[in-house]
Amino acid sequence: METQPLYDLAPLARLMLLGVLIALGPLVWIGWRHRGDRGQGGSRRLQALTVFTLFLTFDLGRFGAVPRLTDSGLGCPDWPGCYGSASPIGAKDEIHAAQTAMPTGPVTFSKAWIEMIHRYLATGVGVLIIALTVIAWVQHRRAGAEARAAALSPWWPTFTLVWVCMQGAFGALTVTMKLFPAIVTLHLMGGIGLLALLALQASRQSQLAAQRSTAALSRGLRALMWATLAAVVMQVALGGWVSTNYAVLACTEFPACQGQWWPPMDFRQGFEVWRELGKTGSGENLTFAALTAIHYTHRLFAYVVFALLIALGWALRGTALKTQARALLTIALLQFITGLSNVVLDWPLVAAVLHTGGAALLVTVLVWALAESRVAHGAAQGERHSGPASRGPGGPAVSA
Repeated sequence: METQPLYDLAPLARLMLLGVLIALGPLVWIGWRHRGDRGQGGSRRLQALTVFTLFLTFDLGRFGAVPRLTDSGLGCPDWPGCYGSASPIGAKDEIHAAQTAMPTGPVTFSKAWIEMIHRYLATGVGVLIIALTVIAWVQHRRAGAEARAAALSPWWPTFTLVWVCMQGAFGALTVTMKLFPAIVTLHLMGGIGLLALLALQASRQSQLAAQRSTAALSRGLRALMWATLAAVVMQVALGGWVSTNYAVLACTEFPACQGQWWPPMDFRQGFEVWRELGKTGSGENLTFAALTAIHYTHRLFAYVVFALLIALGWALRGTALKTQARALLTIALLQFITGLSNVVLDWPLVAAVLHTGGAALLVTVLVWALAESRVAHGAAQGERHSGPASRGPGGPAVSA
């Protein structure tokens, strides 16, 4: 049987066309809905496009968890297409042969479709970010000096475009390096970083379109927000490491693990970063104690994250960020329920996807809260800033 090359660029043009078609609908709808926006410098149109791109990126991230959770990451063993075709339909003979040889193996028709739908959505998001970048630069060049000073720097969507290209490269490596745990985790974290970039831009664009100012908060409260965001990002990375190493079921009870408060664990093996899936760096099979260490570290750090989220949500209740406070407390509760469900219900798909989505929501809400606030320098906490900070790469730093 002829070996399929890992990279086959033959279907690239057709995949890009599919991405354009996916993005065309929302682009046309947003353009038509905000067709009278020219007098406002196009700020509302750009805001709507940014918010929609954020929403679709969030959906992409949630669907991106499905290939991993259904063992479909190698449903198409090459990139960017499927056996050199733009869809599993064109690769039906190759998929049938692989499925016949291994009916429960990594390549089946259902797994191929799951993997390719994820790639189609990713291509659509890429096209939307290209459109976002082009529109931002066109508006920047057309705007006057005063409007340019107030608007969000077009370098933000430009940097986001570079980021999404890097994310695509990690997506390719995820397949060609056969689900190498470090690469898969980096791909996950890249998706979280993309969400954060778009959330920041969406918040700034919304402030600009509504002429809304940022809330002045105490320096200590802002520091707590940054600390919570850092802890959540670390916990997402630990959760990604649990998932990519399939260590969720190393502990199937709560709050103890394997009937003990401190079960046998091998942290050296568990957190050896550069190794193949299920193997140590020396090529030996990964031990169960290593999987336990991965799982239990994620669980223990979750207690720290929950404490920070509750403290921050409670502290923000009396500020202008009441909406974000309620969102943080609600999502923290959701994360506890779905995380517990993964452990005691044998990792159900719905709970696993919701748990991954909750983590992405936490990052989005925290970035949103940071973008909507600033440190109150020598002023009362309830004071408002005269206008949103709006520069970015290539200009003065944003207040978030």
